[in-house]
Formats: sequence, C-alpha cells, structure tokens
Amino acid sequence: MRLAVVQTNPIFGEIKKNIASAIEIMSSKSADLYVLPELFNTGYNFKDVQEVQQLAEPQDGATCRELLKFAKGNSCYIAYGFAEKADKLYNSAILLGPEGIIGHYRKIHLFYRENLFFTRGNVGFPVFKIPFGTVGLMICFDWIYPEATRTLTLKGAQLILHPSNLVLPHCPDSMVVRCLENRIFTVTADRVGRENRGGIDLTFIGQSEIVSPRGEILVRLSGKYPEIAVAEIDLSIADDKKVNEHNHLLNDLNRSLYF
Repeated sequence: MRLAVVQTNPIFGEIKKNIASAIEIMSSKSADLYVLPELFNTGYNFKDVQEVQQLAEPQDGATCRELLKFAKGNSCYIAYGFAEKADKLYNSAILLGPEGIIGHYRKIHLFYRENLFFTRGNVGFPVFKIPFGTVGLMICFDWIYPEATRTLTLKGAQLILHPSNLVLPHCPDSMVVRCLENRIFTVTADRVGRENRGGIDLTFIGQSEIVSPRGEILVRLSGKYPEIAVAEIDLSIADDKKVNEHNHLLNDLNRSLYF
C-alpha cells in the first residue's frame, strides 16, 4: 500500500482554510491512506473551553464531509484529528474511506492544558480492518505510554495511525522504539508552526514520520514546513513477531507479572 504522512501548519480557528490547505497538500501525491495531524482543522492552542465548544464538530460534521468527498473521489482512506462535540468535548480522531466513517478514537492521555478543555477518551484503543490490513488509532501524547501501542498490537494492529501536535522533542525517536517493541508500522503525522495565544506560546516540532517494524525510519519530514511524503509498505511484515528462533515478542509476554 502507499501510505502518506501529511504535515500541515493550520491557522487557529480557520477551519475552512485549514481543510482546503490539507486537501491541497494531499492532492499533490497519490496514496491509499493519508494521515493528518491532531486537531488539524482548528489549531491547537485554545484559550478556554468556550473556544473549543465553538470550533468542535460532531463526527459527521463539515470536516468529515469535505474529507469524505476526497476519499470517494480518490478511492482512498484518511485519518485525521479534530475536536469532537458529543455528550462531552473530546480530542478525537476519525478513520474514513470511500464508504464513509470506519471508526473513531477519543484521546485517553491528555497533554498539558488539554485537561482543561477535553474529557478523557472512553472508547479504549480501537483497531479497524481496511483492505490493506488492520490499523489502530492513537493520538499524540499516547506515545509516551508503551501500554497504548502494546494494546493495539495485541488487538492485531499492523499499523498505528498517530495524529499529533508535538511540542516535546522526544516522540520521533521514541516511535522507533515502539515499533521495535511491537514489530509494527507507525505513522506519526505532526504539524509545524507556532501558536502564541492567551499567554501560552507553543512551537510545534514537525518531523512527521513513518517507521517500519524493524525500527527503520522510512520517512521523516522537516521541522519547519507543510509537507507530504509517501512510503510503499507491506503490512504483512508486521505479522512476523520473531526476534530469533527462540524469541517471539508476543508469545514471550509473561502477562501475569505485569501490574
């Protein structure tokens, strides 16, 4: 399959412009699956919960409808992050394809001031079947908890889709370890740029990447520019969990000793 990681630089609150910009970037390269950043349509640095309420959407809102047009027109799949308006406000991600919404995830490990605006996710760590294999969803700060990637792996994920808005420097290198620990592919779609709002100044590191089950960095983008890159991958490679003839990553787990 052709996997695309999409790095954007959203303008805070300009949902239509941010969607159009993302679609323009996506249109520049053909892929089977595109992964966009966390909160790619709204921006990240909310001043208060009222801003989140104004900018949040239901799962089938305007952002979904626009990206669904692209998915149908290009026979592809798209994962993206957005502020979800439901019973509460969630930092969420959706996976959609030509047939519509395939599934969604609500961020469990909220970072920094997200705890002021969003409710912790309540749908666990889901995996979904698409024509190319089994994929899982997590969002940004979930990376720091090895349990998140391991849970998705145990549920059968061959590829983890990881929309992000990274401000800490550690994630890109840490995802190499997550891939080695679990023998999976990951794609981390980050953003670039700076948002200085309400006395909070955040700079996003970019460095979006695709990593193989062997820990190879197949793609890593810059830390400064909106970009896209595509890697050709075979998800079946992630089914081989053997380290050597005597060690199997999952069979060797002694789960009775953890926690």
